[in-house]
Amino acid sequence: MPDSWPCRQLRLLLTAVMFYTRLPVPPWVGHSDDQLNRATVYFPLIGWLVGGVAAGVYWGAAQLWPPLVAVLLSTGAGVLLTGAFHEDGLADTCDGFGGGWTRERILTIMKDSRVGTYGVVGLGLVLATKVAALAGAPGPRAGALSVPVLLLVAHPLSRLVAASFVRTLPYARADLADGKAKPIAQSLPPGRLAAAALLGLLPLLAVALWQRRPGLLLVLGPLAVLQVVLGRWFKKWLGGYTGDCLGAAQQLAEALIYLFLTAHLV
Repeated sequence: MPDSWPCRQLRLLLTAVMFYTRLPVPPWVGHSDDQLNRATVYFPLIGWLVGGVAAGVYWGAAQLWPPLVAVLLSTGAGVLLTGAFHEDGLADTCDGFGGGWTRERILTIMKDSRVGTYGVVGLGLVLATKVAALAGAPGPRAGALSVPVLLLVAHPLSRLVAASFVRTLPYARADLADGKAKPIAQSLPPGRLAAAALLGLLPLLAVALWQRRPGLLLVLGPLAVLQVVLGRWFKKWLGGYTGDCLGAAQQLAEALIYLFLTAHLV
């Protein structure tokens, strides 16, 4: 494949698809730690893909079943598409911080593939919150944020929140070979962070402009608070972030977006 700039970006995009979803990619994409690190810029764009699939499943299911059933099927489609990648990170993070009282113990628990009580309860509550918020959203009508719109906004934006920790925190594990986030355990340069921010914010900006509701941008306030609080928590207990922390941040940010945008505050 030619080594032009568009070809390199396509390779990075497909690398992100390969790492963050279960979708197959052509063999010529290849794999390397540096390639995956550079592909982090497209993490929010993966949210476009996951959100689009989830929105499509919801729309189709809503033609046949009540909103709650459609939301559950949509949520399941997103989980299948990503292989529960971020949900697993949330569960491991809950287990680690719930059962560990030292940095070493927390990291050990988070690395364990088994899910404990804290993980089950934490993941269950977050999933239930997302499903309940979406199931109570209004149907498609003028001025309303319907479920497909919410999905298309929340998935890219929540992944931007997660990606921001790669820029603001160091990787927590001293041995980079010991962890799922090794290839992305490098700080995002400002240019890549700006590109990721554009990809993550664009759906929200488009919806705010389309519906002439600039108040929708206020959701960035709670998300900024979440980023700061989680960042300080990760820094205090771990000295930085892990791959599981990124998954937890994405899931919590997604739930927060749904809660804020369905709360009739804007």
